[in-house]
Amino acid sequence: MVETSARLLRLLSLLQARPEWSGAALADRLGITGRTLRRDIAKLRGLGYPVLAVPGVAGGYRLGAGAALPPLLLDDDEAVAVALSLRTAAPHAVTGVGEASVRALAKLEQVLPSRLRERAAAIGHATVPLTGPGPVLDADALTTMAHACRNCERLDFGYRDRDGALTARRVEPHRLVQAGYRWYLVARDLDRDDWRTFRADRIETPRRTGIRFRPADPPDAAAFVARAVSTAPYRYQARVLMDAPANVLAGLLPPTVALVEPTAPGRSTLTVGSDSLDALAFRIAMLDLDFTVLEPPELAERLATLAARLGGAARASAASDAGLAGQPP
Repeated sequence: MVETSARLLRLLSLLQARPEWSGAALADRLGITGRTLRRDIAKLRGLGYPVLAVPGVAGGYRLGAGAALPPLLLDDDEAVAVALSLRTAAPHAVTGVGEASVRALAKLEQVLPSRLRERAAAIGHATVPLTGPGPVLDADALTTMAHACRNCERLDFGYRDRDGALTARRVEPHRLVQAGYRWYLVARDLDRDDWRTFRADRIETPRRTGIRFRPADPPDAAAFVARAVSTAPYRYQARVLMDAPANVLAGLLPPTVALVEPTAPGRSTLTVGSDSLDALAFRIAMLDLDFTVLEPPELAERLATLAARLGGAARASAASDAGLAGQPP
């Protein structure tokens, strides 16, 4: 009986871990026969868990949405991760999420074993969130966009550009990307027939249309947003070959500032934008790494001018110091 109960808990945990399982895969993971699996599925249904049969040649099972939230089965690391996530979500800039996170955290800590409660509390109490005046997002709007992405469902909304002008958009949403305190929607704009990045806080009244679509060659969402926010809005877009591996360079710059791509062993390409050549020059120079400007040529010319000016200043300072050193005390 104890073995059967433990197996049922393991089965429920597997069903919660993935949206869909084939019967053969479940039986193999549990080390049981297909007949025993069907009996265990029947027992879970008898306990009120909505385990649904998936039609098809292979067949399978998935855990449906029930009238009440079933208990989640978490191992030690998962429980601590959830507790820490709820703590960090409390000061987040999504309306309604902070209060809900506090309530959920209180419920979770009531049922955590003492060893895990102390572990989660120690990390939480030692962590201070650095909040800022970032844009506040509507949780319902964010949920609407997330559902549309998951279900491949067309989305209509109003969008305000940086100047405040409002336009109507019809899109096929792909992914939501979180970058610091900002969220971005990656979607194919139907009227412009192109992939675009939309700041979620500028999206107004998103509405799911019920019209499904088949994704057409979607981009890597994170890389697409990184390129869009780090280069596209600016007058100058620079590509620089850096004498440093991509992982080292990525540790020096947040993804919302620049795009880092590996090119060769020990080298990488930095793509960064700015409205000022001087700002680009100093941002790259402050990395304290050797580099070669690939484009634009205006940046290479500006670097040469700045180098001459700085070199002249350094020589003048050295000459002044030598002259002062030769004077009698």
